[in-house]
Amino acid sequence: MLIIVQIALVLAVIFVSVALMRGGSNARHLAIRRMLLIVFAVVAVLSIFFPGMLSTVATFFGVGRGTDLVLYGTIVSVLVFMSTTYQRFRHMETSMTRLARRIAIDEVPRPEDAAEQVSQRHEN
Repeated sequence: MLIIVQIALVLAVIFVSVALMRGGSNARHLAIRRMLLIVFAVVAVLSIFFPGMLSTVATFFGVGRGTDLVLYGTIVSVLVFMSTTYQRFRHMETSMTRLARRIAIDEVPRPEDAAEQVSQRHEN
């Protein structure tokens, strides 16, 4: 039964890692993200097959149990995710504001065009 759980967890880690590797950003950020995901996947697989190793690493860092170390890592990951998402939304908001301003400026009638329209109205 343990081997089935281990295989299911490994498949889940692989699926999540592949899903997160896909996506768009500039090449530098994408490369860093892929390297971190590969490290995550290797550490996750090792902790699934060798759970005692996670407790040893936790003890090395002064954390009581391996599960506490995983919890702390999860909290840090969530905070990093929130920060990067906030920055991405701010960048998109700034880009949309600039685009909306550019469209508004481009759609304003030129003075000479407006004068022609007024003169055509007066002629009719």
